[in-house]
Amino acid sequence: MAAYTPMIQQYLKIKAEYQDAFLFFRLGDFYEMFFDDALKASQELEITLTSREGGTEERIPMCGVPYHSAPTYIERLIEKGFKVAICEQTEDPKQAKGVVRREVIQLITPGTVMEGRSLHEKENNYLATISRFSDGTYGFGYADLSTGESRVTLLPAKDDEVLNEISVLGAKEVVISARLEDTFQKKMQERGILAISYEEQTEPDPAFAGLTEALNQEKLKVTAARLFNYLYRTQKRSLTHLQPVTIYQVHQFMKIDYFSKHNLELTETIRSKGKKGSLLWLLDETKTAMGGRLLKQWVGRPRIDRDEIERRLALTGHFKDFYFERKELQECLKEVYDLERLAGRVAFGNVNARDMKQLLRSLQQIPALHEILSRITGEEMKALSEKLDHCEEIVDLLEQAIVDNPPLSVKEGNIIRDGYNIQLDQYRDASRNGKTWIAQLERDEREKTGIKSLKVGYNRIFGYYIEITRANLHLLEEGQYERKQTLANAERFITPALKEKEALILEAEEKCGELEYDLFCEIRDRIKEEIPRLQALAKVVSEIDVLQSFAEVSEERKYVKPEFSESREILIEEGRHPVVEKVLDSQEYVPNGCAMNENREILLITGPNMSGKSTYMRQVALTAILAQIGCYVPADRAVLPIFDQVFTRIGAADDLVSGQSTFMVEMLEAKNAIANATQDSLILFDEIGRGTSTYDGMALAQAIIEHVHDRIGAKTLFSTHYHELTVLEDELERLRNVHVSAIEHHGKVVFLHKIKEGPADKSYGIHVAELAGLPKELIVRASEILSSLEDAPIGKPVPVLPDGTSEVKEKAAVAASPSQLSFFDEPVQKKKSDLGAKENKVIEKLRELDLLNLTPLQAINVLHELQKKIRN
Repeated sequence: MAAYTPMIQQYLKIKAEYQDAFLFFRLGDFYEMFFDDALKASQELEITLTSREGGTEERIPMCGVPYHSAPTYIERLIEKGFKVAICEQTEDPKQAKGVVRREVIQLITPGTVMEGRSLHEKENNYLATISRFSDGTYGFGYADLSTGESRVTLLPAKDDEVLNEISVLGAKEVVISARLEDTFQKKMQERGILAISYEEQTEPDPAFAGLTEALNQEKLKVTAARLFNYLYRTQKRSLTHLQPVTIYQVHQFMKIDYFSKHNLELTETIRSKGKKGSLLWLLDETKTAMGGRLLKQWVGRPRIDRDEIERRLALTGHFKDFYFERKELQECLKEVYDLERLAGRVAFGNVNARDMKQLLRSLQQIPALHEILSRITGEEMKALSEKLDHCEEIVDLLEQAIVDNPPLSVKEGNIIRDGYNIQLDQYRDASRNGKTWIAQLERDEREKTGIKSLKVGYNRIFGYYIEITRANLHLLEEGQYERKQTLANAERFITPALKEKEALILEAEEKCGELEYDLFCEIRDRIKEEIPRLQALAKVVSEIDVLQSFAEVSEERKYVKPEFSESREILIEEGRHPVVEKVLDSQEYVPNGCAMNENREILLITGPNMSGKSTYMRQVALTAILAQIGCYVPADRAVLPIFDQVFTRIGAADDLVSGQSTFMVEMLEAKNAIANATQDSLILFDEIGRGTSTYDGMALAQAIIEHVHDRIGAKTLFSTHYHELTVLEDELERLRNVHVSAIEHHGKVVFLHKIKEGPADKSYGIHVAELAGLPKELIVRASEILSSLEDAPIGKPVPVLPDGTSEVKEKAAVAASPSQLSFFDEPVQKKKSDLGAKENKVIEKLRELDLLNLTPLQAINVLHELQKKIRN
C-alpha cells in the first residue's frame, strides 16, 4: 500500500469496503476505475482501457466515463446484474490541503434502482431477503424501493418453498447472511438470481422503528431488520417513503408455483419470454403505470377469500355496465402519472420541478375521478370513491409555487412563480430592471457619442463593459470612460455607474438562483410530509385502474360473471381459452365446456396431437384464475369452486442448468403436485410418462392417476396418448374419459377441437406427421409398420389387485408377446426353475411391491435397483 501514491491509496481503502461492486471514483469531470474494475468494466461497457502511474514501476490499468453520461453506463452494468458504488468528492479541491476527501454516497444494485431504463413502469423492482432460523424455518421479505412497499412472511423448512417464492416474485436481488449454505446460494443462481448481497446486521435500527411496529414475531422482526438495514446502509439517504411493512401468508392466495406460472403463461410466454401472448397481455388495459404493476401482482397471486373476490367482481360489473362513465374514467386516468414512484423520488431527493408538475397534474384529476365514480351506482363503488383523497393542500402549494414549464435542472432558476416569495420577487425585479437599465444605457451612450456601433456587453471575467471599435475611438472625449481592456480591433471601457449597476445585477442573479433552490427544497420537504397520503391515494387509483381494465376486457371479449360453488362443482358452458381466442381474432374459436362434480373428479383426455388437449386444460385453469382475481371469464356460464392451488405439468424441456433430463423435470413437477395438492386444488397433467419407455411411462401414468383418485381427490385433467389407460374408467369410480374429436376426410385428418365424452378411437399420429411435411415414402412406410403392430396389440394396463398376482400374470403375458418391440437384445425367456437366485429375488421383490403406496419417484428408484440386479 505504501508504494502507491496517496490518491491510489485512498482508492484502495474505499474499494476494500465495496469489493463486490464497481467503484466509480470521481476525479474532476470523470468517474475513473482502476485495477480489476478497469479490466472488467472496459469489457462489459466496451470502453477504452488505458493506464496511469500510481507510484510503482508497473502502470495501473484505468478506464473512465464522463460524469454527465455516467447514468447510461451504470444502467448497463445494473442490467447485467452488477453493483456500482458511487464515490464522490466531498471536499472543494481548491480548499483541500492534501488528497481531496472522497466518500461513497450510494451503492446502486439491481434491487435498489430508483430511475432509468432498468426500472420498467409496469413492473415492480423487488429486493428480497431470506433469513434461516435454527429450527430450519425461513423468514422471507421483499421491498420495492421505488414505491416504498414491503412485506414479510414465514415459510416452512423447505428450500423449494423459498426458491419458489423468489421465482414467483421475480426478485432482482436477494439479501442473505453469508452463513447461508453455498448449495442454497447455487440453487438461487440456477433460478436466475444474478445479484446476491450480504447483510449480517439483524438488530432493528431506531431509524425504521415505525416501519416494523405491526410485526408481532421475533423472526419477522429479524427478517425485516435485515432488509431495512441493507437499504439504509447502501442508499445513505432519507428513505421516508418506505411504508410500514405488512405481513402476508402464502396460504391467503391461490398458490401457483413457478413451473405452473410458466406453463400457463400468466405473465410471459414460454417461447419468447415476452409479455405479448400472456394472460397479463390480454388483461392489460390499464392506463397508469401503478395500475399495470397492481394488475401483475393480482395475476400472480389470485385470492381465495370469497368476500374479496365477490367485491372485485361486483366492481368489475359496475364498470362494465356504465360504458360512458368508464370511457371518461379512462381519459382521466391517462393524465395520472406514477404517484407511487413520484413519492419515492420526493423522499429520495432526486425529484425535479418537472416531476412536481406531473404530481400536480395527477392530483388535479382526482376530483374528476370522484365525480365520475359518483355517477356509477353500487355500494362497493361508493365505498371505493370515498377513499379518494383530493390532497388539496398539495395541489394549492404546487399551483402557487411551480411555473408551468420548468427546466430540468433545479439549480438553474426559473422554477418558482412570481408572487410566491417576496424576497425572490425583489431579486428578480433588481435583475430585470438592471438589465433594462443596461439596455437603456447602450441607447443613451450611442446618442451621446454618435457611435452607432457602440455596445454594452458582458463576460464572466470582466463583467459589464462598453465596447468601441478602434475606428471610432477618435469620437470619444478625453476621460469620458475608464479604459478596461484592449483588443485587436476594439477597446473596452467602464463607468462608475455601470460598475455599480453590475454589482447590483450580479448579486441579484446569484442570490436569486440560491433562493430558488432553497425554496424548491422547502416545497419538496413539505410534500415529503404528505407521502403517506400520496401512497394511500395511489393504491386506490391503481385498484380503480385494474378494475376498469377488467371491465373493458370483459365487455370487449363478451365474458360473463362467474358463480362459486360450495360443493366443488365445475360447470363451464362454452368456455374459451382467453389468450388463444384473442390471438385467433377473426377466426372462429371452437368453445368447449367442462363438467366436474363429486362423482367426476378426474377427466382422462385422449386425442391426437395438435387437436387442442393442452389448450383445453389451460383454458380451465385460466378460467379459474380469472375468476379468483375478480375478472369475468370467457364462457357462456361458469360455476367454479374456489381453488387453493393450481399445479401443472404441461410440456417438457431439459433443465440443462441443473443437469436434469426431460423425464426428471417431468417427475419433479409431478411430485410437487402429488406432495402438496389437496382436494381443493386443480391439477393439470399433460402426457405424463412420455419421457421414458412405453411400459415405464404407462405404469407411472396409471399409478399417478390412481394415487390422485384414491388419496388426494383434487379436480384433475389428465391428457395422455396411452389409449390403454382409458379402461381405468371401469376401475376408478370418479374418473371419466373424454376426447378431442377429429375425423378422417379423403385420407387427411381434420381436427374438430371439440371435447366429447368417451375415449378417442385413434391417435392420428401418422396424419399429424404428414401435416408436418415428412417425406411421403416415410409416411407410407410408417403406415405399413402401424398396420403390422395393430395385428398384435400390446394389451390393456394392469388392474392392481391386493395380492399382486394378476399384475405379474399380465406383465408376463405382455413380455411373452412375439410382436412386442424391444430396443435391446433380450435373453431367451427362462423357466422359473432355470432362474438364478438373484433373479428369483427380483421376482419376489416385485410380488411384494405395494404400488398404491409408492410415489412416482419412488417407483423409478425401485425399478432402477431391480434392473441393476438383473443386469449384474
